[in-house]
This record gives sequence, structure tokens and C-alpha cells, in this order.
Amino acid sequence: MGRAPNLAADPLPAPEREELALLSRRRDQLVAMRAQEKGRRSEAGETSFVRDSLDETIAWLDAAIVRIETAIAARIQADTALKAEQDLVRSLPGAGPVTAAVLLAQMPELGRRSGKQFATLAGLAPLNNDSGTRRGQRSIHGGRRRVRQALYMAAVASLRTQSPASAFYHRLPQAGKPAKLALIALARKLLVTLNAMLRTRTPFAT
Repeated sequence: MGRAPNLAADPLPAPEREELALLSRRRDQLVAMRAQEKGRRSEAGETSFVRDSLDETIAWLDAAIVRIETAIAARIQADTALKAEQDLVRSLPGAGPVTAAVLLAQMPELGRRSGKQFATLAGLAPLNNDSGTRRGQRSIHGGRRRVRQALYMAAVASLRTQSPASAFYHRLPQAGKPAKLALIALARKLLVTLNAMLRTRTPFAT
């Protein structure tokens, strides 16, 4: 069975991408901790010691996030290939520095596989829910959750631009698609577009 598909081995991740992935994941952890502390802060009432303790922790987390974002930017700037790919990703409407870092760190296959494969890897491909003769509703699931989140936020941000991405989204609700499904479709389109951009080394053209 292993020989039949004639599968090619994936290349080992480059050390600089592994380091970037570690930094990106640590940033996510710090952001999640800050969100938890802010939630606790809203429930702390007027108990001064608890309130002050939470404020100190939130301030520390704010500073730690700034430091790690600086380290991420320095890691990308120090590597010619990463810097070139970041510039391509940032040319896409809605793609900011966080989205670019997440994609570079956690989707190193960009530009090296087909668009359909990428949609599945990112959990943005609608998968069937069939059993026997029953045909269930298609839905997205699985894949790389953090990549999917980054692309979804890029899709939301792109709606504030005057770009083909925004125009693509607005056509879908007009055709009867629910807003959330339209955003998922836009996120999937952004991923496929990014894959083509990195494969051809061509920035986004408006």
C-alpha cells in the first residue's frame, strides 16, 4: 500500500522556520494568557489587591508580547527567503504582520503544493458528512487551526479595503450565501491566491 501511491517524502523544515514557528506559538500563548487575565479583571470588582495584581500581570504580558513580536520581526528580517515571502504575503489585502508570521511559520508548504491540498491542510475545504445513502451538510473541520484563524481574520480585514477580495465577498451574500460561509469562502480564496503568489514569486495585483 505504501508503494502504490508513490508518495514523495516531505523535506525537513529549515531551522529558521522552526525557530519562527516556536516564536509564533509562544506569542499565541501569551495573547491567550492576556485574554484570560483581562476576563478575570472584568470580574475582580473593587478588591484592590486582586485588581492591582491582575493589572500588573496584564502589563507584563503586554510588554512580553511586544518583545516577542520584535523577535519575530527580527527573525524574518535576518533571513532573505523569509523576508521575501513576508513581503509577498503582506501584499495581499488584509494580511498584516501577525498573519504573515503565522503563515510563514505554520504553512511552509505555501507555493509548493496545489490549492486544493492547501484548503484541506488549513481546514478550509468543505468536507462531506455522508453515511450510506444519507447526504449530510458539508462543513469545514480539522486542519491547522491557527492557520485557519489567521486567514479568517485576514478575510475580515480585507473587507475594509477596496480590493478584488472585498468585491468577491460582497457578491456571495447577494447570491444568497450566509455571511459566515462567505467569509470562509473568502479565506479559502485568499489561501489559494497566496499559494499562487508564492509559487510564481509575484505580489498581489489589484
